[in-house]
Amino acid sequence: MKSENQTGVLEFLLLGLSEDPELQPILLELFLSMYLVTVLGNLHIILAVSSEAHLHTPMYFFLSNLSFVDIGFTSTIVPKMLVDIQTESKPISYASCLTQVYFFMVFLCMDNLLLTIMAYERYVAICHPLRYTVFMHPHLCTLLILLSVLISALDALLHSLMVLPLSFCTDLKIPHFFCDLAQILKLACSDTLINNILVYLVIILLDVGPLSGIIFSYAQIVSSILRILSTGGKYKAFSTCGSHLSVVCLFYGTCVGVYLSSAVSDSPRKTTVASVMYTVVTPMMNPFIYSLRNKDMKGALRKLTSGTLS
Repeated sequence: MKSENQTGVLEFLLLGLSEDPELQPILLELFLSMYLVTVLGNLHIILAVSSEAHLHTPMYFFLSNLSFVDIGFTSTIVPKMLVDIQTESKPISYASCLTQVYFFMVFLCMDNLLLTIMAYERYVAICHPLRYTVFMHPHLCTLLILLSVLISALDALLHSLMVLPLSFCTDLKIPHFFCDLAQILKLACSDTLINNILVYLVIILLDVGPLSGIIFSYAQIVSSILRILSTGGKYKAFSTCGSHLSVVCLFYGTCVGVYLSSAVSDSPRKTTVASVMYTVVTPMMNPFIYSLRNKDMKGALRKLTSGTLS
């Protein structure tokens, strides 16, 4: 294929989920509804945590940050997809595509790190309750959030800068509904060995690393819970981390599903459909998981809703 190094005026073509004209109105209504539920649900979590004094604890502080990240994560992808479906126009400029890649990776990395921090918080609360106020000091919690933002921003910036020197071929169709880094690298005519090595290194450091931390934290939590003599005490201890564990399983389960579908299947369309799970469905489900499984959050949301309606 002919190589073109015209990154100043380059445009990619997002093929989306389906090219069937009859499906476009259904996809528009479906994803618009899911996006509104995601934004409103996570916004309610943030407002509930900020308005209720008894929720001003490290656990809910991290939860409100996770909700903010989920809003940003979905907003990076879905509005552009909705516009493409509505206008039946799929081109995206080179600059806009790189911008989307950057913010997508920022929020994805933030999700990883926040879930790890939340697992650490539960580990301290259950395994070292007497040292909780020391290990989960407000200044330390804020520092952990800032550190996560810094790592995520640097990671995304590094990947974005590594794309800039690449030249692309004449076929610039991305078989996805957003600018996925892996798909962009496949379109490059120049050598992407260093980019691919970087991707795998980041997966090990910022995906496998946090997941290992979560697994270690829950291994210690389970060990501590099993040492509790009363059944009621065991249930109370486990119920405090049930919501987080559900979100972790949903997030990492869908991510692994996307990876396996791309490795096993040769069809980019199947991988695209699988990607909907962790980019759209998971951020939408998080508020429901935390509000349904957490009595304090359920009460705060009920109070917030009744106050808004009145």
